[in-house]
Amino acid sequence: MKVIPLLVAAFGTVAAAKGGKDEGPAPSDIFDDKLARYSLLGGGCVLAFFLIWHAVLRFMGHIRHLTNLNNDTQRYFIPAHPFIAWFKKSIVYAPLFRKRHNREFKLSSAVNMGTLPTRFQTLLLVGIIATNVTLCCITIPFPAPEKTVLGLIRNRSGTMATVNLVPLVIMAGRNNPLIKLLGVSFDTWNLLHRWFARIVVLETLTHVLAWMINKVHNEGWEAVTTSFAGQFIQTGLIATVAFVILAVHSPSAIRHAFYETFLHIHIAMVAVSFGFLWVHLKKYPQRRFLLAAIVAWAVDRGLRFVLIAWRNFGSNGGTSALVEVLPGEAMRITLRMARPWTFKPGQHLYLYIPAVGFWMSHPFTAAWSDSEELANGEKGLVTTQQDVSDSRKENISLIVRRRTGFTNKLYEKANERIGGRLSLNAFVEGPYGLEESLDSYGTVMLFAAGVGITHHVPYARHLVEGYAAGTVAARRVTLVWIIQAPEHLEWIRPWMTTILSMERRREVLRIMLFITRPRNTKEIHSPSATVQMFPGKPNIQTLIDGEIEKQIGAMGVLVCGTGSLADDVRGACRKRQYSSSLDFVEESFTW
Repeated sequence: MKVIPLLVAAFGTVAAAKGGKDEGPAPSDIFDDKLARYSLLGGGCVLAFFLIWHAVLRFMGHIRHLTNLNNDTQRYFIPAHPFIAWFKKSIVYAPLFRKRHNREFKLSSAVNMGTLPTRFQTLLLVGIIATNVTLCCITIPFPAPEKTVLGLIRNRSGTMATVNLVPLVIMAGRNNPLIKLLGVSFDTWNLLHRWFARIVVLETLTHVLAWMINKVHNEGWEAVTTSFAGQFIQTGLIATVAFVILAVHSPSAIRHAFYETFLHIHIAMVAVSFGFLWVHLKKYPQRRFLLAAIVAWAVDRGLRFVLIAWRNFGSNGGTSALVEVLPGEAMRITLRMARPWTFKPGQHLYLYIPAVGFWMSHPFTAAWSDSEELANGEKGLVTTQQDVSDSRKENISLIVRRRTGFTNKLYEKANERIGGRLSLNAFVEGPYGLEESLDSYGTVMLFAAGVGITHHVPYARHLVEGYAAGTVAARRVTLVWIIQAPEHLEWIRPWMTTILSMERRREVLRIMLFITRPRNTKEIHSPSATVQMFPGKPNIQTLIDGEIEKQIGAMGVLVCGTGSLADDVRGACRKRQYSSSLDFVEESFTW
């Protein structure tokens, strides 16, 4: 540890010797990047902790799954462990303050100010911020001459800004390997990406201001303006301006109101900032961190292009999209895939429709999957596995609600056609998603609002199939769907008809439909004891308490819908953490 004070003294001596000939820090002035490596090492240790944690949870779930396959009571897994219950209630599931987490702050229907992080996410953010502040300030001899202090702050803030570009880029990638490796959703990585970006901008401004103040203090403003003529300072300032533009145009209100414009500007400014920063760092070892960030970005983009090419070009032609207009300003999009898709519940994809959005892509949850036989023509008998694949066409279906931008254009285009049906060429990128497994839970509750049902339909289908085949632990599955009008039932009617007709469905699946804005209460009637309809909004706490009274094994609660529904379900699950073993999973996609 004696090395750091010696380095500090050495930099102070060099800075004093250079006098007024400062064209930027020389290679000998750059603070030893040990602190940068410490930063990456610390981040690696945190990731290792989460990797072990996730592996333990998966192992426990796997053991529970195997143990309960032929156990109809599953009593051993019902009681909650006191410490785990406290940890989930007070840290993992807890909002930052009282109840609000995913419910958005809105100044109007068009101005969205974003959401609040959970306590767990807040702890991560505080840790990241504290680490950066510490590494930028540790061992700096503040009683020392101002030039020495400013020189060290300049060097460290610049180094840390460059180092943070590596996790910043990785966290923004759709092919981020840490999503599945650590079991952390893209939603959380996107939150961390935004905060790393803010830290990079603040450190960049600190770097520039420390240099400028030092320059003015020693040589006056004329020396600052003279420095602008040099390539080193010019490229650094242009990169800084690009970073500031990225920060200014990225608040939630602007992102949500003008998403497509935001995305184009964002990509352009990232390219500008990285390009000029590359020239700025041409003499310095920090350039390798920028290179790592560029490589991470290129790998992610390369994988995306490979996935798009593989998924959408095959012997059966390309991918096409059949768009059908549905009641409630919704659309059912059936994608006829060029290649087979091994579909799993919880997956989502990115959809490109060039006729509507050219190269823009938008994320949607895959709601249903089936296959259709194709005519063999002159191929004759199917004899090989490749022939089997070539003789079938995989269909992936989505439910999309009309909003603004891409979905609005697509809806209007389809609505103009006779019968509200339109076929277009499309490209699909994916699959993505954590694919949360519910196979080890004896009791499962699925809460959905509106088009959030698309996330739960595959789970309901999978669990009913697994129950009949004896491959899942589920003995009670309750699907709660909240919609505004009975017409919205048309969104999933063909798929729900298939599920209701499945073998042994009545023994395991119960469906509860809540109509919040019925035209007439007479149209609300329950078809059977296992499919019930109710007017108004449900009491979430009452529904969960009812399931706890009849709980079999561990209980998993999954929610996908509006932010207010997710917060209500989260609050109800937190209140009952000590009552029984209850896990809460929220499916959300914030950006």
